[in-house]
Amino acid sequence: MKFKMGDKPHTLAIGVTSLGQPRQIREAVTRLLEIRKEMPEAYPVAVSPYISPQSASLLKRSGLGYLDLSGNCYLSFENVLIEKEGKPNQRPSTRPLKSLFAPRATRVVRVILVDPQHAWRLEELAKAADVSLGHAHNVVKRLEELSWVERNGQQRIQLTRPGELLDAWVEAYSYRQNDVQAYFSPERITRGLVAELGRAAHEAHRRYAFTLHSGAALVAPNVRFPAIHCYLEGDPDPVARTLGLRPGEGEGNVYLLAPYDQGVFYAPLAKGGLPVVCLPQLYADLYHYERRGRDQAAHLRREAMGY
Repeated sequence: MKFKMGDKPHTLAIGVTSLGQPRQIREAVTRLLEIRKEMPEAYPVAVSPYISPQSASLLKRSGLGYLDLSGNCYLSFENVLIEKEGKPNQRPSTRPLKSLFAPRATRVVRVILVDPQHAWRLEELAKAADVSLGHAHNVVKRLEELSWVERNGQQRIQLTRPGELLDAWVEAYSYRQNDVQAYFSPERITRGLVAELGRAAHEAHRRYAFTLHSGAALVAPNVRFPAIHCYLEGDPDPVARTLGLRPGEGEGNVYLLAPYDQGVFYAPLAKGGLPVVCLPQLYADLYHYERRGRDQAAHLRREAMGY
């Protein structure tokens, strides 16, 4: 695309890709760098329906611009600098990744993200994720196609880009996929009430794990939490009655979540004698939570996750 700024002509070399996932963007980077060699006067720009933060970082490191249909852009040439970032995906298309982030498939993703340095045998991975060998094989094959895992010399499965995989899962997920039941507690929301809920669930022989801000508060004690969110196996009402909670109509200060899949209970963190969902699950839950969830998710990722 040719245009003028004042009397000076400029050229943008546009590379369009239908998906803005990092693998497709890496391929676009290769093409655009080749174009820059052939047309050194042109400024290469990648265009996609959505450019994820990981993809944006890759393009900027390569000295390339980008533009997406959600309003994110980066153009930097001569005395021009235009940058907009942080716009969410306005045109989500999870179809290419739908099978990868279906509930049972996510069990495999979660297991790999919990221990990103581990090199897995397929049988070991299937057992840890509690899925069939065939299902684990299909998920791993898709992850290999996206360059998020690779096989090492012993043919073990090794996660190569944990940050990209986490970002893709989070984009496809919301904690509202769970069945959320709201209750009101007559007591103030305190760590003591969190412990009481844990005791009630344990005495009822239910699996449970805290998440969202109450989970984050157990991981990082300086975090304040206005409500309690807890995954709970089975009917929540008996446990709620034990604690004297009364049902809320969509709003409350204690929320019991019937999990969209039992995989949420994988590898819980033990904090103060209470289980918290694993860090990738906690991050995914927080990310789309309305009340400062994204800020807390970013803090958790920066301080505790390392990718």
